[in-house]
Amino acid sequence: PRRLSSAMRGRRNRMMRTSVVAPPPVQPRIISRDLSHRIRELVPESKMYADLLTFEKKLDYNIMRKRLDIQEALKRPVKRRCKLRIFITHRFYVGHVGVGPEKSIEPSWELKVEGRVLDDSKPPEGTAAPTGTTGTAAAATTATAETKPTPPPRKFSSFFKNLVIELDKDMYGPDNHLVEWHRTSQVEETDGFQLRRKGDKPVKCTIFLMLDNQPPQYKLDVRLARLLGIHTQTRPVIINALWTYIKTRKLQDPNEREFINCDACLTQIFEVPRMKFSEIPQRLQGLLMPADPIVISHLISNDAVERAKTSCYDLEIDVDDTLKQQMNAFLLSTASQQEILSLDSKIQETIQTINTLKTRREFFKKFSDDPHDFIHRWLLSQNKSTREVSGNREEERKATFYDKPWTREAVYRYFYGKVEQMRAELAQALG
Repeated sequence: PRRLSSAMRGRRNRMMRTSVVAPPPVQPRIISRDLSHRIRELVPESKMYADLLTFEKKLDYNIMRKRLDIQEALKRPVKRRCKLRIFITHRFYVGHVGVGPEKSIEPSWELKVEGRVLDDSKPPEGTAAPTGTTGTAAAATTATAETKPTPPPRKFSSFFKNLVIELDKDMYGPDNHLVEWHRTSQVEETDGFQLRRKGDKPVKCTIFLMLDNQPPQYKLDVRLARLLGIHTQTRPVIINALWTYIKTRKLQDPNEREFINCDACLTQIFEVPRMKFSEIPQRLQGLLMPADPIVISHLISNDAVERAKTSCYDLEIDVDDTLKQQMNAFLLSTASQQEILSLDSKIQETIQTINTLKTRREFFKKFSDDPHDFIHRWLLSQNKSTREVSGNREEERKATFYDKPWTREAVYRYFYGKVEQMRAELAQALG
């Protein structure tokens, strides 16, 4: 036990020598930007500064409110309606029989499905396919891009979840008449799709395009669609339309507000006479179906006039509005914030300098008014401060100074801390 206590004593001495308590970080003192009443009396022009502070508070309030409005708007999908022009091009290649060393070429055809979004902010263009851009148009596009940089357009495949081309089953058999493309996480976006097959006869094909709507859209049950006047829409829009119907018909229970008393139409659709509003999303599951695909029928003709032909189809789609990107960039921009913080720092430094100068002015003004009384008051103040700092040495030399409740409490706390320290050292030594 002696060796253990001596080891612990040495460990304690080393810890006391090596342990250094880091001083707490100095927090910068916040200086008010308002001028004191005394300064406003001395400098009447400072009223303009006070008016600017009031205007700044109002401006900060409006900016903060607008930021909150923008944040709420970004939570909702910001969409705009535009046209997606789809180009379907087919071309027949006439085959011929080779003579001598020349190889024979079998007749074949090629089908391309391409498209692009028509921007309303740009002048209308022709209906030519995007693959056949002339030199003049390319030069004009380059000049526009140099004048105002624009983000790259979306790829054609990014608008769809899947694409299926169904060929004539009698001509290509049950195993080779379908060509399918499905979106996956590893898929690479493309500007179009190309299909090539052998044959010299006209081919009837059907193209199925399934839009990739964000948020997803659903097709309503026939009865619900007739009731709400909606064929295909997103889930929130459907629920909102149903709630509008309930409010218009006053179907909400007046006593139990969370319940809805179904009328004849809703009873026939949901098959219940009464239901909670919170049950509507679950009951809609069986009434919502995937949206119908876009169906385009196309004839690949081998006629001499129509061997190379392009057909155009315009489709109304919802795309993300560019305003959403601008609002997001406004919220993330920090350039103006850095400048504002720099100006605020300069204002605080100026206010601190003004307060210092005001204190010095009052000091010298009192001295100039009555030097004798000022020096007398100043010496008394310094003497009082010195006593408060140094303390009353005469009372501290007497035992009665320490016979107080706070002395016992301090002794108890001191010994308790020592016991806890020794207990921790003993536990550490014993493992």
